[in-house]
Amino acid sequence: MAFLNGIKKNLNRAGTTIKQRTGGGDRTMDSEFEEELERFKSLEKKSNKLAKHAKEYIDSTRAIIASQMRLVQVMERLYGETKDPAYQKAVLEPLARFASYFPEINEAIKRRNKKLLDYDAQRSKVRKLIDKPSEDPQRLPRAEQEANLARELYENLNTILINDLPKVVDLRVPYLDPVFEALVKSQLVFSQTGYEKLEGMRNYVPPENGNDRRVDDVLQQMRELTICGNF
Repeated sequence: MAFLNGIKKNLNRAGTTIKQRTGGGDRTMDSEFEEELERFKSLEKKSNKLAKHAKEYIDSTRAIIASQMRLVQVMERLYGETKDPAYQKAVLEPLARFASYFPEINEAIKRRNKKLLDYDAQRSKVRKLIDKPSEDPQRLPRAEQEANLARELYENLNTILINDLPKVVDLRVPYLDPVFEALVKSQLVFSQTGYEKLEGMRNYVPPENGNDRRVDDVLQQMRELTICGNF
């Protein structure tokens, strides 16, 4: 029975939405909520994008580190010095936790929107009964009572969201500041480690002038080969 009631509510809400879009139904406008919703949606989009790019950053860092490890031929030792665990704990995990609250908030927004559709549908019923009174004198009072109940349910959720959405948006600064600080520090450690490892290769590279002479000698020997002279 509850399942059928749920289907009926969804059908009624769909009908109310269609009527509103075609100008045939009452529609409640709440500019204050829409403003806070827009700010929250912007935060959600940017936070998810930040989490994605943070993951891409560590993937790119790992690729560069792997190249450095191959260059200096100390793969095991260098890999043990990478900052993956610290980066995971200080950057990726906090971003994931922050973004994990968004689905719950979005569910509350969906519930609010459903209650708004219910309220607008009840308002339309009341207006129609006023414009065209029913033979049953109890229909209008019942409709008004149902409209008042729908309004209370909607306004309760709406008030909660209007109060809490700005708090969620404002919390981004104290929460994300340490994440950005950890990101900058990890970049510094990565750059310093890479420089130290590559600097250590200088002992294996011949002096520049001597290297040039060796290259010239090899090229001269190639030019003197018979096969080269035939082309």
